[in-house]
Amino acid sequence: MSMNSFGHLFRVTTWGESHGPALGATVDGCPPGIAVDEAFLQQWLDKRKPGQNKNTTQRKEPDAVRILSGMFEGRTTGTPIQLMIENTDQRSKDYGDIVEKFRPGHADITYWQKYGIRDYRGGGRSSARETAARVAAGGIARAALAQMVPDLQITGYMVQMGALGIDRAQFDWDEIDRNDFWCPDAQAASAFEAHLDWLRKDDHNSVGAVIEVTARGMPAGLGAPIYGKLDTDLAAAMMSINAVKGVEIGEGMAAAALTGRDNADEIFMGPNGPEYSSNHAGGILGGISTGQDVVVRFAVKPTSSILSERRTITKSGEETTIITKGRHDPCVGIRAVPVGEAMMACVLLDHILLHRGQVGENQGAIG
Repeated sequence: MSMNSFGHLFRVTTWGESHGPALGATVDGCPPGIAVDEAFLQQWLDKRKPGQNKNTTQRKEPDAVRILSGMFEGRTTGTPIQLMIENTDQRSKDYGDIVEKFRPGHADITYWQKYGIRDYRGGGRSSARETAARVAAGGIARAALAQMVPDLQITGYMVQMGALGIDRAQFDWDEIDRNDFWCPDAQAASAFEAHLDWLRKDDHNSVGAVIEVTARGMPAGLGAPIYGKLDTDLAAAMMSINAVKGVEIGEGMAAAALTGRDNADEIFMGPNGPEYSSNHAGGILGGISTGQDVVVRFAVKPTSSILSERRTITKSGEETTIITKGRHDPCVGIRAVPVGEAMMACVLLDHILLHRGQVGENQGAIG
């Protein structure tokens, strides 16, 4: 199975399956001399790991990451970094009923059609468990970014669950770490919890979500025209996350309803350089960062594994029904927040290295 790598200069390859002995990532192209250790990486994995509260899957995994190579005396050497996370709480017996059946909404049927073989235990490579490896790799990127662009802050948060959304007037950065939903609006977080409680206990159902990831303290000039656009790589990175079905940069789809006068962010000269009246562009123009906040949103579909009977077929083509057992997230969007942050970190570091290699320092002075 190919296509398990992403990135240009900072390149990440993930490996492993949901119910295998371990999963992980090989990170190549990280600059040498970056201070990082397992404890630093673990803080990001702890945000994503399952079983932390009633609103996520009850699979219990410590998601303890080990650094196997690419380090010496606490710093990166510039050689490939191997990261490993052991699986400790698999229940493969929960998937015995789907050996012959395809779960609606899952990749079971397409993996079978393409490869003629599939790991039915939790979905194998198609499982969202693969994202733990991305978060570990994102931790390496964050360590490099902290040294190279110390003012850069990457923060993800949930802005919508099902039909329920946040009130932007109540947006509070400090609130994000105070609730189970990584939500910047305390009242919305309370509504999310009540709705998810009902879905899980009474309706035996699941729900989708919209996650927003913002990079503050961005340098201008990252990205390149046409095929090397920063927003192209960000969109591809977010779309590659399991269960993501849509990505927006800045206004995104809503820009289609605006006029040119409303959409174009006016430019002024400030004491430290250009300033903008608004950020409809999401911090990127022509594929190149403006220095404003980079804002990306992605939509996560509802978890397809639910305790409601659904119609499906078997590998032999017979019609049947299925109820998916096991431990699943009623809203997988909750644990997608740190994954989105990790993908943002990897893409931004990659583009910083590309920019440094081609241009060095920004060439066009203003003022």
